[in-house]
Amino acid sequence: MTEQNDWEREFDHRWAASATHKEPSARARMLAARWRENPPDPLPFRADPDRVASRRSRWVSVAVVIGCVAVVILLLGWTRLGPQR
Repeated sequence: MTEQNDWEREFDHRWAASATHKEPSARARMLAARWRENPPDPLPFRADPDRVASRRSRWVSVAVVIGCVAVVILLLGWTRLGPQR
């Protein structure tokens, strides 16, 4: 019976979460030591990378979509009015 209690105690997450002292992970300790000596440069939240090409404006995109729709309509009308037998 004591073996069952030991097993339950080993995997009792509530007991582990209620610990008064929580040791940081190895990665957190490594980063803290590195940043203590050489702090990182401040970066804005979700900083944009350097843009390679500028984006098209919204009006250009709308004009392209309307142009494509007009071409499809014209092609469908031309095929219906095409050579009649």
